[in-house]
Amino acid sequence: MAERRLLVLGANGQLGYELCRALAPLGEVLAATRGSLPQSFDLAQPDKLAALVAHTRPALIVNAAAYTAVDRAESEATLAETINARAVGVLGECAARLGVPLVHYSTDYVFDGRANSPYAEDAPTAPLNAYGRSKLAGERALLEGPAACLVLRTSWVYAARGQNFLRTVLRLARSQPTLRIVDDQHGAPTWARSLADLTALMVYRLGFDTASWQAHRGVYHATNGGNTTWCGFARAILERVPADDDVIARAVAAIGSADYPTPAARPRYSLLDNGKLRETFDLTLEPWEYALDKCMRDIAGG
Repeated sequence: MAERRLLVLGANGQLGYELCRALAPLGEVLAATRGSLPQSFDLAQPDKLAALVAHTRPALIVNAAAYTAVDRAESEATLAETINARAVGVLGECAARLGVPLVHYSTDYVFDGRANSPYAEDAPTAPLNAYGRSKLAGERALLEGPAACLVLRTSWVYAARGQNFLRTVLRLARSQPTLRIVDDQHGAPTWARSLADLTALMVYRLGFDTASWQAHRGVYHATNGGNTTWCGFARAILERVPADDDVIARAVAAIGSADYPTPAARPRYSLLDNGKLRETFDLTLEPWEYALDKCMRDIAGG
């Protein structure tokens, strides 16, 4: 029997890279990247996605591609909507037409941050920025369609590669003696590898029967355990930098959001409740501090 094909869109991103590794034991991973052959795609051109899916004929589609420039989305709202919503809807249609399941990732930024306890999947959504609105529209485009899909909402994703908060902190810490980081936004840092491994386990448990996926269809929250602020996250990163590293910043000054204005408003509290994931799949992600330990060891080891 031919090996199943698993199509991963956004394979060169921080999550996509980890997904290609985590999903490899389950089949032949087809790593699709923007503008690179043999599996080339561009979510900014949704009408061309059907040809990619028809050509590769995967047994599973995993969409790790997205428009993630939160601040720039305020001035590129139409492009963000095309990539994060319209293209996602097209992928859902392709998956349904082919009769295969689909995994898609969303964000804590679909919430307004006014809560004081972790958000459940059915909590009212009210995005504060264009990025969050585009991601919410993508969720709806999938769930209002017929695709056998899982939507995994996550938060504050980082990795040893790619553009993310951890790498920004390490870069700035090599040129500034003290970092000034916002301390009034609360959430859960999530390691891309933790999320990728979780995805692979969910795929393994559901198999490739769309009936099983339809029975579990919906939104799930998936973040590393615990919570902190961006300032707390930055301090934890620097605490784990080896003493002989060339980092010169060892102090992090806490500031408020008002002291660091950005084009896009951020939720002050975006902690996600992972109870549905635990109850449905008996799966949880490790505490964010443990995940950060592992990621920093990876970086230290080259």
